[in-house]
Amino acid sequence: MELQETQVNTMPRIGDMAPDFEAVTTKGKIKFSDFAKDKWIVMFSHPADFTPVCTTEMSGFAIRKGEFDALNTELLGLSIDSIHAHLGWVNNVKQNTGVYFDFPIIADIDMKVSKLYGMLQPNESETAAVRAVFFIDPTKKIRLIMYYPLNVGRNMDEILRALEALQTSDKFKVAMPLDWKKGDKVIVPPPKTLDEMQQRIDDDSLEKIDFYLVKKDLK
Repeated sequence: MELQETQVNTMPRIGDMAPDFEAVTTKGKIKFSDFAKDKWIVMFSHPADFTPVCTTEMSGFAIRKGEFDALNTELLGLSIDSIHAHLGWVNNVKQNTGVYFDFPIIADIDMKVSKLYGMLQPNESETAAVRAVFFIDPTKKIRLIMYYPLNVGRNMDEILRALEALQTSDKFKVAMPLDWKKGDKVIVPPPKTLDEMQQRIDDDSLEKIDFYLVKKDLK
């Protein structure tokens, strides 16, 4: 029990600064603290190269890479495979489907990065990383974490929706309601004083369910 608690406590959490590391990738060596300066990063792990679910997921990231580029976001993949396996897999998928994984994939054969980010979860597997997704802002702070088991693929629409929601929230200082997507109304932060509460009561441009739940359109 103590071992499990220690393991959980060492896993990065939302709000933590992303742990730094150096690694070999399909795009060359990187030092994470110097990687993708002034950009968001979506770092994601997959269990193994040359496997079916992972191939569909990595292809999904590759096909929609332009949408991540438009959101000032760099993709960074990872699995516990050698650089030679990564290169062979990238080439194999490109030859068979025409899809090219044009983003760095970390060769984490010593499991250093996987352990650092809590991607190895023994009750699921001790030798393969779970399907983790880390959303990391330009200051290298972890803003959102998703975990999926080995046998369930991720949802690319949700990953992009969550990324855009984080960026929109930062820009406009608002919150996002259930199922929010670009163009939907956002939630105005709750009032902190009686004067602020009265201002929102008097503001006819707002959609007011009650004083604590108010929505508005973004201009």
